[in-house]
Amino acid sequence: MTDALDARLIAAHEAGDGAALIDLYTKAADAAPDEAASGFFLTHAYVFALEAGDARAAGLHRRLSAMGRV
Repeated sequence: MTDALDARLIAAHEAGDGAALIDLYTKAADAAPDEAASGFFLTHAYVFALEAGDARAAGLHRRLSAMGRV
């Protein structure tokens, strides 16, 4: 994860911006160096999507399922 993405994640947490957290954790998963890190970030994105009732939860669930993580 880049320093810029990390800073944006911290700011989104501090602001309580759930929509941004879903997006940023998904981006972190896409940029992750390995499947374990990708799964970690996708899980966070998925949890925030579920909490928000966000439509992106379904796609995140599919990705996690494909990785054997759900």
